[in-house]
Amino acid sequence: MFEQVIGQQDIQQRLMQLVSEERLPHALMLCGPQGCGKKALAIGFAKVLLTANGQKPSAMVDKLEHPDLHFTFPTIKLPSMGSDHKPVSDDFAKEWHDMVMSGYYFTMTDWLEQMGGENQQAIITAGESDALIRKLSLKSSQGGYKVSIIWLPERMNIECANKILKLLEEPPSQTIFIMVCEEPEKLLETIRSRVQRIDVKRIDTDSICQALKEKRGLSDDMAQRISRMANGSWRQAMELLTADTENELFLDLFQALMRLAYQRKIKELKQWSEQLASMGRERQKRFLTYFLRLIRENFMYNFRQEELCYMSQREEEFARNFARFINEANILPITELIDRAIRDIGQNANAKIVFFDMALQMIVLLIQK
Repeated sequence: MFEQVIGQQDIQQRLMQLVSEERLPHALMLCGPQGCGKKALAIGFAKVLLTANGQKPSAMVDKLEHPDLHFTFPTIKLPSMGSDHKPVSDDFAKEWHDMVMSGYYFTMTDWLEQMGGENQQAIITAGESDALIRKLSLKSSQGGYKVSIIWLPERMNIECANKILKLLEEPPSQTIFIMVCEEPEKLLETIRSRVQRIDVKRIDTDSICQALKEKRGLSDDMAQRISRMANGSWRQAMELLTADTENELFLDLFQALMRLAYQRKIKELKQWSEQLASMGRERQKRFLTYFLRLIRENFMYNFRQEELCYMSQREEEFARNFARFINEANILPITELIDRAIRDIGQNANAKIVFFDMALQMIVLLIQK
C-alpha cells in the first residue's frame, strides 16, 4: 500500500499500529516540509483503510477510483466559470486524477500548471466544504471506512475552515479525515486541536540514495551526489535528476544580483527587480527559496566545510570566487531579508517594490565583514 513512499518507515509503522491497536482517530494531520512524502503516506494509508475489515484490494483502490475515497484540494477559478461559481475539487477531478496517477510527489506549482493557472493563488472555497458535507453524509458504498484526504488545508478560506471545523466536531459515521499540511500555523487553532498531528521529517539521505538506484537506475556515485543535494526531498531529487532548466535560470538571476549589487549599479538592479516581478508569484517564491539555499551553501563553502556543501558544478564554480562575501556578519541579515521577501510575496505585496528593496539592501549587506 505504501509502495510509492520513499523511506519514512517509522511513520508507516506508526500508522499501521493505529489500525492494529484500534486507536484510529477520526482525523489525522500529516505535517512536514515539501517533498518529504506526506501525500504519498496519506494515499497509502487511505488504501490500507479502504481494504480494512476483510475487504480485498481492488482495481478501484489501486486506481484511486474507490467511491469511498474523497480528495479535497486547492483550486482556481477559470475564465469559463460563471461569476457566482465557487470552484470545487470536482471541477478538476480529471486533472487531479491524472496528476496523482503520474506520481504522488508533486507540488502546488505542478498542480497550478496542471489546472492551467500558474499565476493564480489556489484556495479551498466554501463551496468545497458544502460538497464534502454532501458526499460524507452518504453511507459507505462498501460497508467500510469513508476516507477524506484534504491536501493543503491551510489554503482553506475562513468560511470553508469554519464548515470543516463543524465536520471535525461531529464527524459522519465511519469517516476518517487525513489532512496533508505544510504550514499548520495558518490553520484555525480549533481545527488543529481536533486532529491527531503526526510530524513527518525530511527523508533520510540513505533512503533517497537507495531509491534513486532502484527506481532510476543511477550509479552509486551519482545517487549519492543527488541525494545529498536533495536535502531530504524526493521531489527535489527528481528536479535535480532532470537537470531542471528553472534552476539554471535561478542561478543566472542569483549571479546577476550579486554582481550588480557589488558594483552598485542601481539602474540595472531596478531592471533585475522588474524581471523578477514579471514572473508568477509561485515562481517568485521558488526563486527566493533557491536563493536561501545558495546563500547557505556559500556560507559553508566560505568556511571550507565542503563535505556539508550540496551544489551543482555550476553553482560551485561561482562559489569559488563569491563565497568569501557571505560570512558571520551578514548571513543572518541576508536570511532575514529573504524570509521577509517570501512572506511579502505570499501576502500579495507589490513584487517590484519587494525585489527592488531586496536588491538595494544587498548592496549594503555584501560589504559587511
